[in-house]
Amino acid sequence: MAEPNLPSAPRAVFLDTATVDRDDLDFAPLDRAAPGWVRRERTPAEPDAISECLDGADIAITNKVVLDRGVLERSPQLKLICAAATGFNNIDVAAARELGIAVTNARDYATDSVAQHVMALLLTLVTRLDDYRADIRAGRWSESDQFCLLDHPIRTLSGMRMGIVGRGVLGQATARLAEAFGMQVRYARSLRDAEPAADPAADNGRVPLPELLETSDVISLHCPLTDATRNLIDEDALDRLGPDGLLINTARGGLVEPRALAEALREKRIAGAGIDVLEPEPPPPDHPLLAPDLARLVLTPHTAWAARSARQAVLEEIAANIRAFAAGETRNRVD
Repeated sequence: MAEPNLPSAPRAVFLDTATVDRDDLDFAPLDRAAPGWVRRERTPAEPDAISECLDGADIAITNKVVLDRGVLERSPQLKLICAAATGFNNIDVAAARELGIAVTNARDYATDSVAQHVMALLLTLVTRLDDYRADIRAGRWSESDQFCLLDHPIRTLSGMRMGIVGRGVLGQATARLAEAFGMQVRYARSLRDAEPAADPAADNGRVPLPELLETSDVISLHCPLTDATRNLIDEDALDRLGPDGLLINTARGGLVEPRALAEALREKRIAGAGIDVLEPEPPPPDHPLLAPDLARLVLTPHTAWAARSARQAVLEEIAANIRAFAAGETRNRVD
């Protein structure tokens, strides 16, 4: 009989529960998956402190705590790392593979939360919600000589064209909501393909990114951050989007060149942007997109994923990954 992947009572450490929990989640799924838990709200970033927390642990759960080669080499008992997110760039996966440590991530837990956040950002922009709320707070409605204010032009989503970069689960969920509002949706052709397919039908209706930018009213980003996609939306891309175009980013901050976006907003070279992610996070006070004069920017603090149901689903995904690993099954492995 093969040796089990985990001992009968594995020791598990969650290094940063505060990144997902605000005393509103049920940890019972994790307790059932592994009986011996240490849950830490936060763990200091120093490698020695992380290693001390992992001493004797069979399972490590991390959202943002960095597990580099040095930490992994000092954790000889460690058998499984579960990322409490889809992204796992804070884990040295190559080192884990060499050391025989399995690595998993959580997938598709925040689909509804992210898709509705995209539409919330977009609706805030097209209805000029922030502008009219500011007018009310400033007393302008009370001072008006008629029943309503009409100072900020409102657009309707019906008939607008949304271009989506990334045709994964999140991109497709966003597309469904956009289509329910009467929007026309197209996708960018895969950024991995240097040339279009010889047969246009093979592109499945996707178009090159420059064309998508030039023919869309809204661009919504749902692609991973890679060397190929870093600063994907730069000055040239924003100029292609044009003065009536709107940009939505709920994916990764590094996809958008922040100074280029700030200048495009100031100079009204695009109509507005809804941004949920910056780089780095938390952003420094002098981050270009925190400037107070960016009137057509709707900024949220990386909360597109953060519905309670989505955060609970993260725990359930981790528990399922632990159970699968213990049973010798492959689930959500990234190593």
